[in-house]
Amino acid sequence: MRPFNILVVGGAGYIGSHMVKTLSAQGCHVITFDNLSSGHRDAVLHGEFIQGDLADKQALHALFQQHQFDAVMHFASSIQVGESVVKPALYYQNNVCNTLNLLDAMRMAKVQRFIFSSTAATFGNPTYCPIDEAHPQLPINPYGRSKLMIEQILDDYDRAYALKSVCLRYFHAAGADPEGELGERHEPETHLIPLVLQAASGRRAHIAVYGNDYDTPDGTCIRDYIHVTDLCDAHWLALKSLLHGGASQRFNLGNGQGFSVKQVIDCAQQVSGTRIRVVQEQRREGDPAILVANPAQAIHALGWAPRYASLETIISHAWAWETGMMQTTP
Repeated sequence: MRPFNILVVGGAGYIGSHMVKTLSAQGCHVITFDNLSSGHRDAVLHGEFIQGDLADKQALHALFQQHQFDAVMHFASSIQVGESVVKPALYYQNNVCNTLNLLDAMRMAKVQRFIFSSTAATFGNPTYCPIDEAHPQLPINPYGRSKLMIEQILDDYDRAYALKSVCLRYFHAAGADPEGELGERHEPETHLIPLVLQAASGRRAHIAVYGNDYDTPDGTCIRDYIHVTDLCDAHWLALKSLLHGGASQRFNLGNGQGFSVKQVIDCAQQVSGTRIRVVQEQRREGDPAILVANPAQAIHALGWAPRYASLETIISHAWAWETGMMQTTP
């Protein structure tokens, strides 16, 4: 049997590049399509790379004419919540309109399987935790709304065009490739664990903690951190489900346990052996006290089992990447 031919859109980014490595390890032939607006060409370690933009309909149609894809995995989105509030047009253009361009090219080429990178931001402020798939989806910012729009569009495309999809709602992706080949390189960086580790390595003067008066044991926000490799394992299982004729599905991906900002900082200090300077700031608007996933449905339906669930492991892998970056950066 020939290897599966998979298009990874946004495969030069943080999660996308780890996914390309996972797919290659599973014997797939991978083509990455990325405009490099936030990704890195040197992060695409396997398969073929094509630089292009989802806004370019001609380039998309040419791509699908030249290659026969078994499935498409879509990671190319704008992801900063705060930016989405002040630049909503950017988020609706990139996350909604450009995804429609991709889906249109897929339909014309009769590619019927789609894995979508969604987010816990579709749920808004949770009414209960841990959050399962039945939780109401009431996003409170343009980023979350743009992702929910695509989830709803995919429901319509399934009914009308039999285009099968799996939407995977991430809670907080973290960590780095256990083999040290890949890691998190956002510019600007907004995620807690890499920010904390940049403070530990000296690339950042301090770490800001936004609010210490939440209704949590230590007063700081609690989040569910999922290792990027475990995230990719879930994507592979979801893809296999579609490739073998599975129905469209929606899953929440997390470890099912939360850690506070203070716990993350304490763990980072232990892993790095460095004291990290903390600056206390006011709460940020829209930050829920607790965001934790209930991943039971993904575990049951996909047979998924996170391999790197401990916070210490997640931070250790991220720290190995951070120190490697320090050694290679002039």
